[in-house]
Amino acid sequence: MIKRLLKSTFLFSFIGILSCGNTNHETLNNSENSVASTDTLQSNSEIILGANRTREYLPLLKNKKVAIIGNQTSIIKTRKGDYTHLVDSLLSLNINIKKVFAPEHGFRGTADAGEIVKDGIDTKTGLPVVSLYGSNKKPSAETLQGIDILIFDIQDVGARFYTYISTLHYIMEAAAENNIPLIILDRPNPNGHYIDGPLLKKEHSSFVGMHPVPVVHGMTIAEYAQMINGENWLKDGIKAELNIIALKNYDHTKSYSLPRKPSPNLPNEKAINLYPSLCFFEGTNVNAGRGTDKQFQVFGSPYLNQNYYDFSYTPQSKDGATNPKHLGNKCFGRDLTNSEYLSALNLEWLIEAYEHTSNKKEFFNSFFTKLAGTKKLQAQIESGWSLNQIRDSWKEDLSSYDLMRKKYLLYQL
Repeated sequence: MIKRLLKSTFLFSFIGILSCGNTNHETLNNSENSVASTDTLQSNSEIILGANRTREYLPLLKNKKVAIIGNQTSIIKTRKGDYTHLVDSLLSLNINIKKVFAPEHGFRGTADAGEIVKDGIDTKTGLPVVSLYGSNKKPSAETLQGIDILIFDIQDVGARFYTYISTLHYIMEAAAENNIPLIILDRPNPNGHYIDGPLLKKEHSSFVGMHPVPVVHGMTIAEYAQMINGENWLKDGIKAELNIIALKNYDHTKSYSLPRKPSPNLPNEKAINLYPSLCFFEGTNVNAGRGTDKQFQVFGSPYLNQNYYDFSYTPQSKDGATNPKHLGNKCFGRDLTNSEYLSALNLEWLIEAYEHTSNKKEFFNSFFTKLAGTKKLQAQIESGWSLNQIRDSWKEDLSSYDLMRKKYLLYQL
């Protein structure tokens, strides 16, 4: 059962939503820091996050034992105009939260990319935290025992290899297998204004790509969940019972600035916009800015031709990237912090880096095929295909995907 609450348009900026103090809000208790239900906002341009549509989902939680799948992005606006964590907010409203499930980077979002996240206890709330990144990516029947309802509230960035949608898949599968309803609090997709890239081939499925979608899928987390159900991608074709708390004032064409970093190495709007294009370098010997203050805004390598590239940097050990590629070694490449806003994948930087590396045989590694979802892209670059030839090769698949995607959209394109 899918609950579609709204189709509309939005424009969200972090500064704007913090400045709506003159708007009347319905509050849910009398404490100074209580949660505000923003369904009554009068502005036609401000986003209302699914998490803030409390009147729609609090009744579903009454007298229920609740588990939350969340991280540092699972935030909700308070009556004071700032943000608090969804878990803290619901606990203050006496919702019976029993445990938290954490994706890659952990519940508070501090772990390195790829770092194993362990089970533990959240020091602020005392709740048990079950890791869904490491050897156990799917909740077991044992960890779900006694849970009546699940809430998924994680900010995605719209790239197939960003693992939060893989976590969503396994949550939906576990929910369906254990007959537990799943509430999805929807959030905007900052890269939701376009679709692009090769479609993943089934034989290259992994946790950084589970479904036959392009690199940039152009859907919100709730829309994507509908597609997982509708296309029978869960094991044995089972379907999760979804209760979607949709966004208000959203469409896929509008810009969106995240109030929290979705992961340690995506620190700002520029990095998030460049991420789908620069993440391909994770499957090469090129550093994509990890170990700098410009993560996914620069790229470089000691093997790139310093006579061609006039920009250089040296990766250092930092929070979220304690052992970055080429640690302590000078890398030559490009600073993209002033590049144009992207509405398509940019493969020019990848092709250019391959052309100007000193050792082409060691440029790609095995991870590249997982990121691309196909062996064709590496072969095309190695064979000297032009950018237009490469883009033409996935045009037909992209058109087919777009037709499929439209069946599950909640918001205007």
